[in-house]
Amino acid sequence: MKRRTLVGIAACAVMAMTAPLMAADWKPDGSLTMQIGFGAGGSTDTMGRVLAKVMEDQTGWNVIAENKTGGGGVAMFTGIAKMPPRGTVIGLGVNMPILVNLVRRGDELPFDLESFDYLGTISKAELALVAAADAPFDDLPGMIAHAKENANMPVAFGAPPQKLLMDVAARTTGAEFNMVTTEGGAESMKLVLGGQVLAAFSSGEHFPHAEAGTMKVIAAGNAQRLSYAPDAGTFVEAGVNAYVDPYFYLATTKGTDAEALAAISGAIENALASPEVIEIVNNAIKNDPLNLGPDGTKAMMVDGLANVGVLFAK
Repeated sequence: MKRRTLVGIAACAVMAMTAPLMAADWKPDGSLTMQIGFGAGGSTDTMGRVLAKVMEDQTGWNVIAENKTGGGGVAMFTGIAKMPPRGTVIGLGVNMPILVNLVRRGDELPFDLESFDYLGTISKAELALVAAADAPFDDLPGMIAHAKENANMPVAFGAPPQKLLMDVAARTTGAEFNMVTTEGGAESMKLVLGGQVLAAFSSGEHFPHAEAGTMKVIAAGNAQRLSYAPDAGTFVEAGVNAYVDPYFYLATTKGTDAEALAAISGAIENALASPEVIEIVNNAIKNDPLNLGPDGTKAMMVDGLANVGVLFAK
């Protein structure tokens, strides 16, 4: 964690020097609500609430954080897409569930990528597959072997891409998994500790349990190995040609006034440069803040839509 701390301090200094000034004359008409597309207690919720608090402290706005769960952010962004573009509600979600739903059933959704004005990103998550410390396997090949011997092995997931990753693993290896839906990583960790599932996905919620010795990392869900668990192999290394790279991103209703967009995106960037937000991002996902900015965030979503098809390859 020493390296993360030093990097975080450096990032704070650089971002403080380069963060854009907010539009001085704009402020929300009443409160600014930050809807969070996942349940309370998870990494997205934790980072969102601290970000909202720091934005409020720095701007003097009344910034309210509230959870709006359902479909890995689909319910939240559906509501935001249908709202008038008043600049009073922004959404914090994760790119992968939205991209997967757009690929699989885009014609059924009331929004597409052009339904939003993009504000920035908080960071990129490292996704782990974890199990209880006493689980009868220590890595993904071992888990797959166990699943083959014990059909319908229960695995918890909080977002659709995580299930799709396990679907690819099942198709590739012939193992059978019973996928258990949760409202996010915090609930998934409870199921692991309670023995209701044998493994679950986590984007940081497992850290205190791993430090306490009650959980272990089985595999990395990203394209590369986890920075904090370099001994854990990836799905690709285990012969499963799939991965996910989740970004935490913020967006609002398309057509929002340009001055409001500049003020809100500036407030987000300024807050990300604060030691308080850097610390919570370090703690929540073992990574540093990474803001792609409005244009970069949209480009990430557009490129991601083209690349997410790997999860559907037969």
